[in-house]
Amino acid sequence: MSDKRISDSMEQALNDQMNNEAMQAQAYLALGVWAESNSYTGIADFFYKHSEEERQHMFKFLEFIQARGGEAKISAIPAPRDNPTDLASCIEDVWQHELDNSKKIYALVDLAMAERDWATFNFLQWFVKEQIEEEALIGDLRDKYALASDEKSENANLYSFDRDMAGASQEGELPRNQEL
Repeated sequence: MSDKRISDSMEQALNDQMNNEAMQAQAYLALGVWAESNSYTGIADFFYKHSEEERQHMFKFLEFIQARGGEAKISAIPAPRDNPTDLASCIEDVWQHELDNSKKIYALVDLAMAERDWATFNFLQWFVKEQIEEEALIGDLRDKYALASDEKSENANLYSFDRDMAGASQEGELPRNQEL
């Protein structure tokens, strides 16, 4: 007796993405190790946290496949790419990685629509939103890196100014009433 409520093609596609999320977790982990080894401890922490987030995404796919009566299939994942040559290439790799992942999520959404698999379509909407957030986050990281690193004399000051503004109050102080 089977209670499978997912097509074989969707089951395979979701398994592929589940394993892709595992590969992404390893890629972020490797970048974190590289960053820490190169004394970028803040960036290493960022990548370590992202590695854990990608692992959580993997589990979301695993649980959904199983809940729909399919079978999650864990496969070997390829080793992460070689270490980046510098921080700029590291950040660009992460940017491309997130853009590629968005395309994969969108392809899953297309498949769910084509199959009229509304349960999977609904499940995937969380990942669509997540990828919008990830692209914005990594885009901001790229912008901050450019601001901090481009060879312009005021960049360090602009970077510090921008960081200060992020925590600045949005309320202005009223001038004191002065007695004449």
